[in-house]
Amino acid sequence: MTFKQFAGVVELRTKIVSLSTFGLSLLYALWLAGGVSPARALLVLAAALAVDMGTTGFNSYFDWYRNVDDARFNREEAKVLVHEGVSPGSALLVSMLCYAAAAIIGLALAFIAGPAVLAIGGASLLAGFLYSGGPRPLSSTPLGELFAGGFLGAAFFAVSVFILTGRLDGPTLLASIPQSLFIGAILSVNNACDFVGDKAAGRRTLAIALGQSRAALPVYAQLLLGALSLAALSAAALLPRAMLVPLALALALAIRELALMRARGYSHDTKGLNMGGISKIFLFLSAAQALGYLLAIVLG
Repeated sequence: MTFKQFAGVVELRTKIVSLSTFGLSLLYALWLAGGVSPARALLVLAAALAVDMGTTGFNSYFDWYRNVDDARFNREEAKVLVHEGVSPGSALLVSMLCYAAAAIIGLALAFIAGPAVLAIGGASLLAGFLYSGGPRPLSSTPLGELFAGGFLGAAFFAVSVFILTGRLDGPTLLASIPQSLFIGAILSVNNACDFVGDKAAGRRTLAIALGQSRAALPVYAQLLLGALSLAALSAAALLPRAMLVPLALALALAIRELALMRARGYSHDTKGLNMGGISKIFLFLSAAQALGYLLAIVLG
């Protein structure tokens, strides 16, 4: 297996999601506590990437196994099990090795931060596997976006802050919600574009439950709710008020990208461009939050 094929199996291009959540949780922890342990931060990042790569690796394997990634519909070059004949067994092995690495890092974190980390880490591995594995994968249900967004957004954000600061309270949980909504929007774009192939494979995603003409509605709803929650939390000083100005700029850029996506429509043929568009929006919003934290930290 070449590095390019490995990157396709674990969908390395999608790690902007876990990197963003980690970066925002780190900045939030610095804003709250004024400083964190670099060793803990690096271990949290390594564990998160290992879990994320393992989870997407299992997703690649099970999507092949269940013929969700059907060559008749799929246009993504990164789906190397479908388009390059990569061994499904090797994809499964890569996923298991990533989970093993995450478990080892989790033991180190438990030694540093306490035994609660073991329970959290075990639950994370199980949740990641059940997203695409098991008799009824969560990714094939209308709850897929909610589950994955909550797992990669709110849960990861809150756990990271807990490990870095020892703090887990209501304001922290509220601060984690916008990230879940923005991640859910990415998955909603994916599912709206995959409508035809997913339906042929017997999946029952939220897009399919809504129907093809309304499949993209969750994209707009999640982005709107995420932006409103960020603005409300900032106005209430549960997040830095300095976040409001960069958020307004990010939303202006996001609206332009959404208009382009809507004009293209959501299909297998437009999936590459639309996933690029929602990735830009996600990065705009992540950068706005990061800038807000940095301004608040620098200005005291």
